[in-house]
Amino acid sequence: MSRWTIEARAAAVDGVFARAPVVPVISIARLEQAVPLARCLVEAGLPVLEITLRTDVAMAAIRAIVAEVPDACVGAGTVLNGVDLENVAEEGAEFAIAPGATERLYDAAELAAVPLIPAIASASELMRGLERGHRRFKFFPAEAAGGVAALKSLAGPFPQAKFCPTGGIDLAKAPSYLALSNVVTIGGSWMLPSEALANGDYAAIGRLAAEAAKLRG
Repeated sequence: MSRWTIEARAAAVDGVFARAPVVPVISIARLEQAVPLARCLVEAGLPVLEITLRTDVAMAAIRAIVAEVPDACVGAGTVLNGVDLENVAEEGAEFAIAPGATERLYDAAELAAVPLIPAIASASELMRGLERGHRRFKFFPAEAAGGVAALKSLAGPFPQAKFCPTGGIDLAKAPSYLALSNVVTIGGSWMLPSEALANGDYAAIGRLAAEAAKLRG
């Protein structure tokens, strides 16, 4: 028996994405950065955090942020399979984002403790996701897959689908995406420049994050 109805899954994702216009896409290289970086982003107005499973410390980072930054809404990115989905839920993640979708991942999502946001890059992939009971998707890689024009084209035949476009979006491009009726938030990492991360310059990151937080409303 499925844990998620179509409506419940969409509502759970909407509850997350409504909290901020931008979801920082974060790759934690050093565990000691996890909590101060999360605090910086939350204080700047970006409480929804996607911690990608691209590093050896990603799971520990999720666990630490959940424990020590209560105002953060922590999710996991680069979720590739059912094991990843189960593990991030156990660490306390509130949502999971995949860079694509497979039948096995859709199967795992049916009984997962957290909502999965699968990624699509075409109408056919979107149709498959809709068939599997999903209504909220990551549009990835956004710029390479057609950007704003592609999302406008998808709005007509698929009015029930809403998106978090991610990939190649920066501060200049963000407003055009957020103006679309089928975009609920966007993912990006422009507020996390590599030099600032390397130097632990949270003041600089905070300024960029605060600018991003003002993009809608």
